[in-house]
Amino acid sequence: MSKLDVAKIQRPLSELANAGLENLETFSSIASTNTYLLSQAAPPGGRYRVAIADHQTSGRGRHYRRWVSAPGSGLCMSLAFTFGRTLEQLSGLTLAIGTGVAGALQQLGFDRIALKWPNDIVALDGKLGGILTEVRSGKGDGTTVVTGVGLNVRLSDQLDIDTTSGWSAAPVDLHSFEQPVPERELLAGTLIEHLFQTFTKFDELGLAGFIDDWQRYDWLRDREISVDMADKRVTGIAVGIDSDGALLVDSKSGRSRVISGSIVMAGARLSP
Repeated sequence: MSKLDVAKIQRPLSELANAGLENLETFSSIASTNTYLLSQAAPPGGRYRVAIADHQTSGRGRHYRRWVSAPGSGLCMSLAFTFGRTLEQLSGLTLAIGTGVAGALQQLGFDRIALKWPNDIVALDGKLGGILTEVRSGKGDGTTVVTGVGLNVRLSDQLDIDTTSGWSAAPVDLHSFEQPVPERELLAGTLIEHLFQTFTKFDELGLAGFIDDWQRYDWLRDREISVDMADKRVTGIAVGIDSDGALLVDSKSGRSRVISGSIVMAGARLSP
């Protein structure tokens, strides 16, 4: 187990992404890259910090679900970026970040990437990775958000990940594709470049600048789904997202807007 090469990671970065980079650190093992960046000083507005680890001992996903994998089986990366927007103006940020991850993977040749609302990266109808966004601060002139991205590169029998949801039979990895997997440094650098572009575009346009991209990657659309919300379960047909990122579900009782919830079932896509 060894740290990734920082110089190699920076090679794919554009001049703008390099100029905005406040700090880039790599670790052979760490409790959590998100937790680490949350403990660091916030980067100035428009700038970002990156932490990457070969192995996380206390990684977590949405709703504090456990995400721990064997050393070398995945890429664990977090970025802290300070937006010029208030917390209330960051609605739908996780969805936009998903399109950035999908775009990076497509650039590297992985062409069957999809996104499952609100934060899962999907390939071959299985979970390839996930996104976790956490707010470090929301006061003053800007808001610092720490974004964690976890991708399965080569899974092993030591995988320890929450798979209680009924939407996916099993997680998948990049080695499930019929093509060579790039070096981790190239993978990390390409992701950083696309995410930096996503952050800066979102700071300017908000979620409106990503709606078309999301619709192209939307894995749930036209599937029968069940969503557990705080006070009820909604079952119906997923019909996309609203302008603020809410999931739209059509059922016999009408259309529901899901702002926060967990997908507990997703069926096959309905025929047109």
